Amino acid sequence: MSGGKLEVVRAGALTTLQDLGRFGHAYLGVPRSGALDQPAHRLANRLVGNHAGAATLETTLTGVAVRISQAVIVAVTGAPAPVRVNGRPAAWAEAIHLPAGALLDVGVPAVGVRSYVAISGGVTVPPVLGSRSTDLLSGLGPAPLRDGDILPLGEKLGRPLHADTVVWQAPPQELVLPVLLGPRDDWFTTTAVKTLASARFSVSPQSNRIALRMDGPTLERAVHREMPSEGMVLGAIQVPPDGKPVVFLADSPTTGGYPVIGVVPENRLSAAAQAGPGLGVRFAPVRRRKQS
Repeated sequence: MSGGKLEVVRAGALTTLQDLGRFGHAYLGVPRSGALDQPAHRLANRLVGNHAGAATLETTLTGVAVRISQAVIVAVTGAPAPVRVNGRPAAWAEAIHLPAGALLDVGVPAVGVRSYVAISGGVTVPPVLGSRSTDLLSGLGPAPLRDGDILPLGEKLGRPLHADTVVWQAPPQELVLPVLLGPRDDWFTTTAVKTLASARFSVSPQSNRIALRMDGPTLERAVHREMPSEGMVLGAIQVPPDGKPVVFLADSPTTGGYPVIGVVPENRLSAAAQAGPGLGVRFAPVRRRKQS
């Protein structure tokens, strides 16, 4: 039995399909991708009875509006935003029973950047390399949604989870990211490392799913020779020639030729998904303990 169809009525500034990501292909130069705010993605799926790997809609700044051909359960999480069904207010971060043909409209977030829309059964476009995620860097996976797109839905799998059983925190008013220094912190001056630890940066409007780019003070290099390209990990803080740190996110390249002054632990990156332009950012470096 078909799970019905989803029609995109209003695609918004940027709405993509995302799941848990595309693993095991870094050696081919394929980024992981997947939902930037993984806890929000997982919660939305739990609320509608999906498994964690079901594809959700990840919106950016201006929300999305969709119409679904048959009755489903939907949930909206991530950046808190107004939710309406056929023009009437509906709950955020709760399971919503959507009748066949109803219009679900997710508006502009009050705070944060990205909201997540889960639909019972998930969006079942064909997977590419094991994932239905849109990868903005390589172009793998489905294209960003456009008005008029029609997407297939899967069959409803499980029972929805009542929202009273979950707790959700609003996006922060200032983003504080812990940093494990290295592997190339010795390529920077002592002053640069102190600046990373003490200065206040802000999120650049040039940020996207590939990287969270910083405005603010520059980090001066002590070593100025060229560096051969080396492997990059999620959360790596790369410093290009302009000295402004760049935090790599889900769609970032798997290699890079600029030194990495430190790495933000992956389990602390979900807050970066909700960091809008101008938000203050502070880094809290810690040095790895040497093995005895």
